[in-house]
Amino acid sequence: MHCPFCQHQDTRVIDSRVSDDGATIRRRRECEACGERFSTLETVELKMPVIIKGDGRREPFDARKLRRGFDRALHKRPVSEEQIEAAVRAVVHQSRMTTERELPSRRVGEFVMAELRKLDHVAFVRFASVYRSFEDVADFREELDRLERELPGEGQLPLLGGDVVPFDKHADKNKKR
Repeated sequence: MHCPFCQHQDTRVIDSRVSDDGATIRRRRECEACGERFSTLETVELKMPVIIKGDGRREPFDARKLRRGFDRALHKRPVSEEQIEAAVRAVVHQSRMTTERELPSRRVGEFVMAELRKLDHVAFVRFASVYRSFEDVADFREELDRLERELPGEGQLPLLGGDVVPFDKHADKNKKR
C-alpha cells in the first residue's frame, strides 16, 4: 500500500485488530521511507445482484436504501437497533445467496416483509400497505385477517390494542346474542 503522506510504495503492518462484529480488520501501518503511521480498514467485498425495478430500470443493490425502508416501517415501534441491523443483514444475506446476477425488487420486498413479520406486525402491515399498494381499508383488513390467521402473535404487541389475545373476527357478533 502506498503511503498517503509521501506516496512511497512500501508500508509495513505494525498491528492488526479484528472489529467486534468480525466484519472488518483495522491495520496500523508505518511508512518505511518517512516513518509516518496511518490506519487502514479491510473489509470483504462481495458482489451483490443488480436490482430490477418494477419499471424495468436496473440499479445497484443499496444496503442504505434497504435500511431506510426498515427504519420507515419501524418508526416509533419497540424494536432495538440490534434487531433492525440483524434483519437488514438477513435480507442482504438472502439476496446474496440467490446467486443470481439480477434480482427483481419484488423478491427483495418479499425478503423484507418476511423479516418485518418476525420483528413487528404493525411494521409489517405498514410496509405491506405501501409495497402492495393498498387501495382502501378493505385491503388493510384483508392483510390483518391473513396475519392474524397465520401468526399466533406471541411476544409482540397486539395489532389493534388491548391484551394479546387470539383474534376472533366474530367476537362482536357473539356478544350481541
